Amino acid sequence: MTFRRTSVTAAFLILMIKVFSRLSLTCHQAEYQIGNECCPMCLPGSRVKTDCTKFSSTTCLPCLVGTYMNKLTARRQCLFCKTCDKASGLKIKSPCTTTSDAVCEPLEGFYCVDPSDNGCGAAQKHRSCEPGQYISQKGTASTDTVCSDCSDGSFSDGSFPSCRPHTQCETKNLQLLKPGTTSTDAECEEHSLNKTIKQQTIIIIWTPVSVLVLLFVISVPVVFYFRHKIKLLICPGKNCIQTINMCYDSDR
Repeated sequence: MTFRRTSVTAAFLILMIKVFSRLSLTCHQAEYQIGNECCPMCLPGSRVKTDCTKFSSTTCLPCLVGTYMNKLTARRQCLFCKTCDKASGLKIKSPCTTTSDAVCEPLEGFYCVDPSDNGCGAAQKHRSCEPGQYISQKGTASTDTVCSDCSDGSFSDGSFPSCRPHTQCETKNLQLLKPGTTSTDAECEEHSLNKTIKQQTIIIIWTPVSVLVLLFVISVPVVFYFRHKIKLLICPGKNCIQTINMCYDSDR
């Protein structure tokens, strides 16, 4: 009877030791627990193929193309690489490798609206200033464009870094045709007297020139016509040798 009690007690103690040994099993930081075993983790750039046993260590496989693992791992699958989508206003700053994820940054003319430690998650196009506004602060990869209104007497089409003063027609000896606005410059024209004088000057210059050209055009065919007539009068029925001013019979 005493022997039986002793056997039961021993079995109970062994069972408790096993239970407590499992509960008290603590693996190192570079290990992971599988049953009663502490298996070594796979290195960055790889994943677990098979867990370790009492007789063999963990076996690992490299990450596939388009996936990565940036730390020691017990995972059987690597993480998918981030895509820098143009539709989201992003481009690749650093490509994905087996040990690091891709890093995205805003496209030219965009700024990041979802910043993170690992780059940018989404970007938005810089604001365009309206006519009558100027770009008081140019947009960057992290900030939007800042626009400000033009004051009276100046203008901008929305693309200027500062408003420009309206043209003063008087300073150019011109008269105002159309006043300027905050989005358009003033329009000038010549004074009526100056325009009349200029038109008259053009007429005075071009009238004799036109007459001379017309006379030349008319005189050319007239000269050729009379020259032919003179030849016929000088040498009727005969061939004319102009170089020696002589006529000879065509029968010779």
